[in-house]
Amino acid sequence: MNSRADEVADFLAQNGWSEAQKAPLAGDASARRYERLTMRDSKTAVLMDAPPEAGQQTEPFVAIAKHLNTLGLSAPEIYAADSERGFLLIEDLGDDLFAHMVLKDTSLEHPLYEAAADVLIALHQHPPPAGLQHMNTQTLGEMIEPVFSWYVAGAGREWKKPWLAFHAEIRPILEAHIGPPDTIVLRDYHAENLLWLPDRIGDARVGLLDFQDAVLGHKAYDLVSLLQDARRDVPSETEHHVKDYFVRKSGLDPEMFNIAYSLLGAQRNLRIIGVFARLCMHYGKRDYVDMIPRVYDLAMHNLQHPLLQGPAELLSSALPAPTPDLLENLKAQCATIPTP
Repeated sequence: MNSRADEVADFLAQNGWSEAQKAPLAGDASARRYERLTMRDSKTAVLMDAPPEAGQQTEPFVAIAKHLNTLGLSAPEIYAADSERGFLLIEDLGDDLFAHMVLKDTSLEHPLYEAAADVLIALHQHPPPAGLQHMNTQTLGEMIEPVFSWYVAGAGREWKKPWLAFHAEIRPILEAHIGPPDTIVLRDYHAENLLWLPDRIGDARVGLLDFQDAVLGHKAYDLVSLLQDARRDVPSETEHHVKDYFVRKSGLDPEMFNIAYSLLGAQRNLRIIGVFARLCMHYGKRDYVDMIPRVYDLAMHNLQHPLLQGPAELLSSALPAPTPDLLENLKAQCATIPTP
């Protein structure tokens, strides 16, 4: 049986990139791996290595990329694909991630984040592609479970009864205030997955990455992902400004949208706490634990909404704060929990 390296070499040779120099690129939370390929004439591309045996698929990335590009947005062009072996050769959109650019020049924060909001507005004006899974209120409620089964459990606390009580509280609130899913949601829409492409025009100036897990959901979800970023502190002034900008340009009802934004903010950030604990305890990715305090603070902020008083009271006793001791305890369990 060929090794993975042999399979990579064969795929690149079949597509005329066998002589390219390789350099690793930062990956995401999955088992996917990325390398920048550079030819002697300086032409570049990116290799996505998504091993099927690790549960990875390339077809969703290809399908969503084609949908986004059809709308005039800037997903990477697909140069070559081998779905059976889990390889893609895609366009290299460069290194100008929003997170890096804002770190270098804070004056860029508002215009870049407004541009990112404009992409969502444009995206929401078109019918979503067929076949997307629905992130409905039942799914949204169930998605919170990892904060109990991984984070609370990892802290050494009983988690099943608190989870059932919390789910019973949160689900009817979601059902009452989050409408049916009606737009494509890219899910990981944040400053480390967005690239600035100033040579392009309009919404195409925002390069898009990591959208293969797209679903059908609520218009507020990706804006929460953007403005309540697990990986960087978005100033509250920027969050309020861009949220108001998005609501105004979208023509949405501000009160209804702000309710949905807070509810989805609580839902998403609680889930991420659990996901980050799982990435450490099961997958051996310790660094994600260091981001838990930021996400916890975001969740607690959203839980201050009056509609969430009941769930917040339950969490006050069930969800421990991410103290240094608790975080070290999670790291001590790194890669020790065999179940996914």
